[in-house]
Amino acid sequence: MPAPHTPSPTTTRLFVQRFSATRRGARLARLLAGLQLVEWGHPRGADDHDAVTIVVAELAANAVLHGRVPGRDFALLLRYDAGRGVIRIEVSDTHWARPALVAPASDEDHGRGLILVDALATRWGVHDRLGPGKTVWAECALSTGAGKPACGRAAR
Repeated sequence: MPAPHTPSPTTTRLFVQRFSATRRGARLARLLAGLQLVEWGHPRGADDHDAVTIVVAELAANAVLHGRVPGRDFALLLRYDAGRGVIRIEVSDTHWARPALVAPASDEDHGRGLILVDALATRWGVHDRLGPGKTVWAECALSTGAGKPACGRAAR
């Protein structure tokens, strides 16, 4: 007699939310992403938690400062693939302009957000979204235990 089929447990978890394209909306996106990470077992103060929330903060800030279209929101999607040990961050806005990684002058007090994303994420990019605008995404590889590297280039 064959054994009954039991589906394998899902290792992918999602968090999806829309936010107003304001500084307050960007702050709320960062705070809610941090709460979601805690719920997924990545406590505040851990390298993984800090790296992912910084990436969310930078991408949300870019959506508000550079991707804002009056009357339009931005969306945040977090996809946690526990099997692969990766969190994918996607921030979508309705502006057509794509971000570019550039090195600001040393005396400028802004323009380093994507440099931080590039340093903390294992990879990132931009793609068109359904409808107007684009989605900026980043993936962070999570540490596998004590003494292992967290998100970022060192984890590659």
